[in-house]
Amino acid sequence: MKKILLIGKVDDTLKSLNEYLRKTFKVQVCSESTQNAGAIMKVMEPDLVLTVLSGVYDVDMSVFNIICRDYKNLPVLTIGTDGEFRNFQGYFQGNTFENLILPIDNEDVLYAICRRLGLTLEEVGQKATKDHESRTHVLVVDDNATTLRSIKTILETRYRITLANSGMKAMAAIGRDRPDVILLDYEMPVCDGKQTLEMIRADEEMKSIPVIFLTGVSDRAHIEAVMQLRPSGYLLKPASQDKLIECIEGAL
Repeated sequence: MKKILLIGKVDDTLKSLNEYLRKTFKVQVCSESTQNAGAIMKVMEPDLVLTVLSGVYDVDMSVFNIICRDYKNLPVLTIGTDGEFRNFQGYFQGNTFENLILPIDNEDVLYAICRRLGLTLEEVGQKATKDHESRTHVLVVDDNATTLRSIKTILETRYRITLANSGMKAMAAIGRDRPDVILLDYEMPVCDGKQTLEMIRADEEMKSIPVIFLTGVSDRAHIEAVMQLRPSGYLLKPASQDKLIECIEGAL
């Protein structure tokens, strides 16, 4: 999957672009500082840089200096009005830079990215589908919709995510598409995490799936009760992205 570094001030335009493009590409957002952008580029090695010019004149001017100096062949797309483009026009001397004039919709941005990368929409779509299907499959079970959305957001760039808001829906989801690991809320109404885990372990085809408990209660007695069930791991909510990934990879 091609990698895109998306630079800009966090606003509705950048949020919309990130949400749209991450379905097809691996997108890393940088909205804080030029130094961060340079460091991210060294680690990430993006295939293309996409910058939303609105509101970044004072912050990201030197990003283009870094690109011109160290990444001369890296395709760069910018998105902005005619006035915003004029502030950066001096950098558009080579054929690696291209500006897209606002207003422009996300689909036209996707076309431009494909053109700069020498890809067709069909090729990009097929590659994205193949990459998505080959990812580790994580089932997240929690009765809280906000928690489900939060975990999905921080994990979906790395894993294939399925959501279930109850123990019974989790069992049905496992039957349809077996996950590689399960993140299971311990405190749920009707069918709680303990009962759900017991059902999973009672099924010969499911019992070997690693289960990581998520719990919002941190007192000693509660944690001991959780650990007596011998899960593959447990995390206190809200769990950070790093902690979630570390626990998932450890369970696998």
